[in-house]
Amino acid sequence: MIFYRIYQIFIMIPLLLVATIVTAILTIIVTIVGLGRSGGYYLPKWWSRLFCLLSLVKVKVNGCENISKNTSYVFVANHQGAYDIFSIYGYLGHNFRWMMKKSLEKIPLVGFSCRVSGHIFVDNSSPSAVKNTMEEAEKRLSGGMSVVVFPEGSRTLDGRMHAFRRGAFTLAMEFGLPVVPITIDGAYKVLPRTGILPRPGTINLTIHKPIYAPDGGRHELSTLMRQSEEAINSALPDKNKNNKL
Repeated sequence: MIFYRIYQIFIMIPLLLVATIVTAILTIIVTIVGLGRSGGYYLPKWWSRLFCLLSLVKVKVNGCENISKNTSYVFVANHQGAYDIFSIYGYLGHNFRWMMKKSLEKIPLVGFSCRVSGHIFVDNSSPSAVKNTMEEAEKRLSGGMSVVVFPEGSRTLDGRMHAFRRGAFTLAMEFGLPVVPITIDGAYKVLPRTGILPRPGTINLTIHKPIYAPDGGRHELSTLMRQSEEAINSALPDKNKNNKL
């Protein structure tokens, strides 16, 4: 383990720092020249794969056949740790934008890169700010573009999945989009919220079948949330399940 830590400090971290800066700069450039729709996804996709590769983290994906590249979805996933981002970005296989906390916009260079490439920063500071967030989301969700949300709001502290917030599901109802639950299993072991450096491991992504509004109508919020939570919970080991469902 000591050799792995030496490798992380002197090889992995410097390489990933350089890769992060280069990816952010290239993303800004391709967006400025009008290629942000594809460049804003594929550049971070390979950056995320590099993160997993250099961290000795393997990602396995099940259920890719459940989604279509030409359909817009609201993806909702449990939030085990920092490597949730790299595993979804690198291996979901569907162009999307994140819905993320507005505070992340303050990260030097990376925050600006996310802003110009079309990621959605959630601002709940006022009713008008919420309206602006919804309008921005509506502009993004077209032509097969999707959005990914962690409805727990933050990474779990104990490894278990916790109650979901309503935002992502309200968005799906507003725009009549199918919701696709994603189970992330293994990211907590790789790097929990209280950790500093990752450990080698395997992360399993399970892409569940989309949840469509019944009979072409509108989703019912409580039913949609319950079905999504139950789907994600079903693919988690007992120690990581939400026992309150």
